[in-house]
Amino acid sequence: MKELISVIAQGLVDHPEDVRVNVVDGEHAITYELSVHPSDVGKIIGKQGRIAKALRTVVTSAAVKETKRVNVEIVS
Repeated sequence: MKELISVIAQGLVDHPEDVRVNVVDGEHAITYELSVHPSDVGKIIGKQGRIAKALRTVVTSAAVKETKRVNVEIVS
């Protein structure tokens, strides 16, 4: 899942070398924290959050077999 988020994010930004995905494994959920270059945050979020919502939808769909909830957070 980490690789999926990384590949999608690297395709969207101008600085793909600055894409980092941190995994936080909680009791009931797995949270993936996506951090990018400060100038690329808007490209990851998109207009009215459409790209971020689409990214979360893809990750949620890919994580159907997981027993825990999967969340994607964009951190700066």
